[in-house]
Amino acid sequence: RGKAHKTTIPDEQQDKPLDLVNRQFTAEQPNQLWVADITYVATWSGFVYVAFVIDVFSRYIVGWRVSTTMHTELILDALEQAIWHRGNPEGLIHHSDRGSQYLSIRYTERLAEAGIQASVGSVGDSYDNALAETINGLFKTEIIRRNGPWKNVDAVEYATLEWVNWFNNQRLLSSIGYISPAQYETDYYDNLNESGKVA
Repeated sequence: RGKAHKTTIPDEQQDKPLDLVNRQFTAEQPNQLWVADITYVATWSGFVYVAFVIDVFSRYIVGWRVSTTMHTELILDALEQAIWHRGNPEGLIHHSDRGSQYLSIRYTERLAEAGIQASVGSVGDSYDNALAETINGLFKTEIIRRNGPWKNVDAVEYATLEWVNWFNNQRLLSSIGYISPAQYETDYYDNLNESGKVA
């Protein structure tokens, strides 16, 4: 496995949003709380970075991106995909660690522009972003370690695309009753429609 690669680089100069989650990774509906994180993959041509944005309610991966750099563009692209996919939900909280990318002016401004409230945990404490760390762990176990070694960024990107599609639509998760994230959300909206018809 080799030496661990650091993906959380704190920026001590930046103003830091509060931790609005306080390790309570629960939501009563979709688009109430998103968590975001970056992980890395070793390839023959160097490290590749993968950013995920996850809806806490269903564990649905609403945004993701792969890049050869860990710059703000990587996480901004994942966020833009999530916003495009879900629109601008009201009252949404976005939680991440205190990595410099997540505290960058461009990123925090984009969150504010979309009406999304920023929340950050502490540096180097996986419990403060436990759900995102769990998804990263599944990603590494189910696709990266199983199918490596990896040639380059293109190979990782294609594999990530396939894995995210499978994870969202077919992966059965014990935390949501052994159904897929997509099915969990479908059931939620079906129940909402049914109760609306009754009322």
